[in-house]
Amino acid sequence: MDVYGLVGNPVGHSLSPPMHEAAYDALGIDARYVTFEPDADAGAAAIEAASTLGVAGVNVTVPFKRDVLAAVEPADLAAAVGAVNTVDCSTDPPRGYNTDVVGVRRAFDYHGVAREGADAVVVGAGGAGRAAAFALAEGAASLHVANRTAERAEELAAAVREAPADPTADIGTVTAGGLDSLAGRVPDADLLVNATTVGMETDETPVPAGLLHADLAVLDAVYAPLETRLLRDARAAGATTVDGAWMLLFQGVEAFERWTGADAPVDAMNDALRAALE
Repeated sequence: MDVYGLVGNPVGHSLSPPMHEAAYDALGIDARYVTFEPDADAGAAAIEAASTLGVAGVNVTVPFKRDVLAAVEPADLAAAVGAVNTVDCSTDPPRGYNTDVVGVRRAFDYHGVAREGADAVVVGAGGAGRAAAFALAEGAASLHVANRTAERAEELAAAVREAPADPTADIGTVTAGGLDSLAGRVPDADLLVNATTVGMETDETPVPAGLLHADLAVLDAVYAPLETRLLRDARAAGATTVDGAWMLLFQGVEAFERWTGADAPVDAMNDALRAALE
């Protein structure tokens, strides 16, 4: 039996176990998905221990996505983003990936949203913001990062410009600003991602409703609740909406496929994820 798992602190709230267990059941794979909760300064040590114990692969969540870089050989994308959330422990050294980036891309793709040539806006410059920015920069006409602290937004924009996930890909214009810059960017944007926690368990939105429009596709990384105020406002404006569970689902799908080499049973994983959310 293969063992996979999640390294984080805390992990008790994680939705990854039911999602991955559903995939194993659907395909008849003899595997289990377990959780590991090391001390806050022991992320890298946890990866080393998992490899020694024969764990086949792990996901990595807060606060360890940057820490575990020291314990893995990061793939190009993970190195560019500066964070790892999926590790293949079967290699020596373990190989680190960032499937959050792929999660953003596949969430839009699944809903038929074109990314090529788009004008994209990302709100937030933390971990989710980094994933979204690197995900959307390739092939986009432009990318704008807005953050409460404008300096952090500019740091992220500079990182995307200087070390794109794919050095051979075309990168459009990459700009940054404070949240006040949204008024000049969202009305003409094609894609919008909320990568902040604004709206999590509250009726708040980081983007004024008056900026939203029908030609926009909006992904909110928040998935509690599934329909945030931002998504309600976007739906009312006629925009395409993508809830945060899709991003969570597809980063898990990508991890599953890297570990097993099998096509993930997306419907089974999605059903399990949404059942757990309810």
